[in-house]
Amino acid sequence: MIALRSLVFNALFYLVLAVYLVAALPTLLMPRRAIFALARHWARVNLAMLRVICRIGADWRGLEKIPQGAILVAAKHQSAWETFALLALFDDPTFIVKRELLWLPFYGWYARHAGMIPVERGGGKPVLTAMAAHARAALADGRQLVVFPEGTRRAPGAEPRYKYGVAHLYGECGVPCVPMALNSGLFWPRRRFMRYPGTIVVEVLDPIPPGLPVDEFFARLQREMETATASLLGNRE
Repeated sequence: MIALRSLVFNALFYLVLAVYLVAALPTLLMPRRAIFALARHWARVNLAMLRVICRIGADWRGLEKIPQGAILVAAKHQSAWETFALLALFDDPTFIVKRELLWLPFYGWYARHAGMIPVERGGGKPVLTAMAAHARAALADGRQLVVFPEGTRRAPGAEPRYKYGVAHLYGECGVPCVPMALNSGLFWPRRRFMRYPGTIVVEVLDPIPPGLPVDEFFARLQREMETATASLLGNRE
């Protein structure tokens, strides 16, 4: 039954995605909030399909800890789930995305219009400088900057590989950082067809205030996120 449910969900997921990509075309002529309104609706549809078809629920813990206004969000990245689920959480988010994604038809158009921040992997200091400039501009508008500090999906329990870019952003932007631990990879494994029933838990940790030495922040972020994530992985439902 799990394989059948996974097959049905995956087929519907891509069908729904195609419908929303076409339906969103008029938003290219509207303010960016129009595309975010549609994206949040798409995210909620996906969460509902997961709940009904695959019996995968979501438990959001600590949402009251999220400050209002401009913040840096550092989220664990284990699967595709958080790339859409977090859209339903924030008012005006912007994500750090791989530059090559902006070359894709439809997605690239919407990402540019929504003000996503492209980054070229391995680009060195000039790339970090440009990324920080874009980030400061977005935060000045009161947006929520979402970054996956490891840069790519990592399987549950895999050795963490945090990139220093998140520390650079923290030092340059002067806003609180909100760490988020999760266990999505247990139920939506990366590069896998199967979707396993259970509850995906997202735990919002205590915000890290601005102004800490960058190296101290970087060490604290990794320590707190990995401790919380290990706890979630050890309490699978």
